[in-house]
Amino acid sequence: MAEWLYEEGIGEARAALIEHGRLVEALIEREGSSARAGSVMQGRLVQTIIPRKRGIVRLMSGEEVLLEPIPPKLAEGGNVLVEILREAIPEEGRPKRAKGRVAAQGMKAQPGPSLLQRIRATGVPVTPCPAHEEDRLEAHGWSELMEEAISGEVGTEAAALRLYLTPAMLLIDVDGTLPPAQLGPKGAKLAAQAVRRMGLTGSIGIDLPTMNNKDERMIAAAQIDKYLPLPFERTAVNGFGFLQIIRRRERLNLMEILRENLVATAALRLLRQAERHGNGGAAIITAAPAIVDFLRKHPTWIEQLGQRRGGKIELHADSTLSLTAGHVA
Repeated sequence: MAEWLYEEGIGEARAALIEHGRLVEALIEREGSSARAGSVMQGRLVQTIIPRKRGIVRLMSGEEVLLEPIPPKLAEGGNVLVEILREAIPEEGRPKRAKGRVAAQGMKAQPGPSLLQRIRATGVPVTPCPAHEEDRLEAHGWSELMEEAISGEVGTEAAALRLYLTPAMLLIDVDGTLPPAQLGPKGAKLAAQAVRRMGLTGSIGIDLPTMNNKDERMIAAAQIDKYLPLPFERTAVNGFGFLQIIRRRERLNLMEILRENLVATAALRLLRQAERHGNGGAAIITAAPAIVDFLRKHPTWIEQLGQRRGGKIELHADSTLSLTAGHVA
């Protein structure tokens, strides 16, 4: 039996797919003005990069979108209705713009589906998880998964993964104390599960240990097919233990969402904690100055928290605390 657990948090919505009692997929959608995948939005062509092939469209929100291809009759300065295929991706030094195409004839401007709409569309039952009830996300290891996504470290000494975000691809290094013939399949299984749990997409390289023969490599590759649902494409495991997976990329993965702004991530985690702390009423959030400053720049979130708790919310800055050491009283 499978179900989606859904939490309409302050500043972000959260969802976890539970299968046979295990958290197999986690999704987060943060508040923001960036165009969602699936949106159809009005814009204006402001720059031609490659004639008829690639250009930049500035949406009415001010966000810039890479348009591919450019219709023959569309000149710079012309208005165009754009369908968003991939959301903007943060990358160190060179963020990727959202990617889009000219909307099909008959399409009208509309926002892309929300997280709740997307999980409902899967056909799997959705269970709301309000703050006054049992914390079912946490009971299934939500915080542990968030820590894995931030640190990029998964597993134990026997078989462990280290995940690295790069502009070209996401790399997963498999290491451990198990013999290669056992570590290969175990590492492949852990990698497939991590790819699904964290919503990792695009080009993914998995560096397994060098195995002795083709049969061992095939056994390891079979673990990817077993634990990672379609659609995806993959290569075979080569003689050096390397395998590549390609999954369609539409949105940020969990690692990118959490790492893009560590202050925001810590602040939203504290808001979630504050929602569930005690029995409601007034509350005091004590955190590092950067987190307090961030929360003060989002007064509507503090107002929401006060309304949900039914009491006044105070913010206290403590310069001795790290980003992850904030607490609620």
